[in-house]
Amino acid sequence: MVAASATAALAAVPSAAGAAPAGTDKPVLAKVGFTVNGERRELELDTRTSLLDAVREHLHLTGAKKGCDHGQCGACTMIVDGRRINSCLTLAVMHQDASVMTIEGLGKPGDLHPMQAAFVKHDGYQCGFCTPGQICSSVAVIAEIKSGIPSHVSADLNGTYEVTDAEIRERMSGNICRCGAYSNIVEAITEVAGKQA
Repeated sequence: MVAASATAALAAVPSAAGAAPAGTDKPVLAKVGFTVNGERRELELDTRTSLLDAVREHLHLTGAKKGCDHGQCGACTMIVDGRRINSCLTLAVMHQDASVMTIEGLGKPGDLHPMQAAFVKHDGYQCGFCTPGQICSSVAVIAEIKSGIPSHVSADLNGTYEVTDAEIRERMSGNICRCGAYSNIVEAITEVAGKQA
């Protein structure tokens, strides 16, 4: 009796070759345009495409990494309209006409951004996987401090802030380095902040 019931149940299930799997409707596409590293880019994307995937898979700028894909590691950090974001957590279509800066737009070999040069000088990387996100975040951290945006360790929430180890460590806490180059990263940021003061 059990064998007969199992046979009847299997007969009721459509074969994989003949039936379309559930949820295979065509994706909804939308046009989106933004400026990436100073260049206007126009794409037509599935509306579910993250900014990270749009930049990596469609524009072939692979500096930003897909680490955790949950906004927990910071490897995907980009600077969008002057603010750092985890690009894995935001949809590309949400950034129509935005200005997006990736590690590729900060500097090039032979013409490094000061933060890139400081990371090299202070050995602020080891395996290098997190480095693009660390550098983009570092550049934005200095801008945040200069703009008077407080952090959780800021003593005065309505004042000007200094580039201290505590401020840097708090603000960079969303960028994980599995190799543990944190002290070198703090030194690199401190040097660049001092030169820009």
